[in-house]
Amino acid sequence: MKLIMAIIKPFKLDDVREALTPLGVQGLTVTEVKGFGRQKGQTEIYRGAEYHVSFLPKVKIEVVVPATMAEQVIEAISKAAQTGKIGDGKIFVMDIEQAVRIRTGESDLAAL
Repeated sequence: MKLIMAIIKPFKLDDVREALTPLGVQGLTVTEVKGFGRQKGQTEIYRGAEYHVSFLPKVKIEVVVPATMAEQVIEAISKAAQTGKIGDGKIFVMDIEQAVRIRTGESDLAAL
C-alpha cells in the first residue's frame, strides 16, 4: 500500500477529487495548510499598505491506495492540479506498512 500526499492550490481540490473518483479511490483526507516553496510568499496591498505574506494557503490531500494503483493516482492528481504556474504543488509517496479499519478490525487492503 502507498500513502500519496499532495500539496495543491485550494481551488484545484474539486478537480482532483473528480479525477480520483473514476479510479475507485473511496476516501481521502483533506487538510487546509500554509506553506511556501519556490514562490517565497507574495506581496499584497491591504488598505493602501503593502505587506509580505510568507506562507500561502494550500490544501494537503492524503490518500492510501494499493501499490498497483499508485501511478494512476499520481498521474490523475498531477493532471487535475496543474495550472502551469509556479506554486502548483508537490506529490509525495510513502510506503504504508499496515492499515486497520477500527469499526470492523479489517486490515490492510480490506481496510481501505
